[in-house]
Amino acid sequence: MAGAVIIGAGPGIGQSVARRFAHEGLPVALVARTKRTVQGAVENVAPFGVPVVALNADSADENALRAALDFASDELGPPDVVVYNAAIIQSDAPGELSVRGHQEAWAVNVLGALTAATHTVPAMARRGRGAFIVTGGMPEPKPQYTSLSLGKAGVRTLVEILDVEYGPSGVHVASVTVDGPVAPGTDFDPDDIAEHYWLLYTQPRHQWEREILHSEQTAAARNCSSTGDSPAKPGGSWR
Repeated sequence: MAGAVIIGAGPGIGQSVARRFAHEGLPVALVARTKRTVQGAVENVAPFGVPVVALNADSADENALRAALDFASDELGPPDVVVYNAAIIQSDAPGELSVRGHQEAWAVNVLGALTAATHTVPAMARRGRGAFIVTGGMPEPKPQYTSLSLGKAGVRTLVEILDVEYGPSGVHVASVTVDGPVAPGTDFDPDDIAEHYWLLYTQPRHQWEREILHSEQTAAARNCSSTGDSPAKPGGSWR
């Protein structure tokens, strides 16, 4: 049974998404830059008893990432869903980061997603099904997060391009835009955010969404709908 590939399977969203898919019985391939991170992800998913493949690859290294994806397909079969969750999150104002620093951030934040998509999505299109989901962010650019703002704008455009190219063939390309710092027990609890990925993966084609925004406001509205309370006054976004 082909399953899910999670690229950027670190603590937080990556591991929560892996658990969410494993909970539904999907095998998972976990890709992260360091062995320590991958091992932590494996331990996180192990209780669900699904097949797990652990892989080390830097998403900015095209050859390493393609090799990892090939190995995952050899072990689990062509994936039904690929989640690209890798990013360089750093604080940098305009002019603070060198050109090389911006290139390194762009390589992870955008080009890694492009590599993963071009390596996996065409096969999904040939099968007429599949999903490619990217973790987005920064719906409003922030000067104090210049490289991340540029990267998330780039990946939003990439999702649109891939949707136009592969959506008609049956591949759901979408993003989950996270408008704040992820932390358990907050409005940005990674387990809550992971629900959006499962929703996008299971959406019927006539209900496909290209983007789901997770913000303090949407989290409060969702919580209120489940309790029947009135929403609280919205707070800030990225802090």
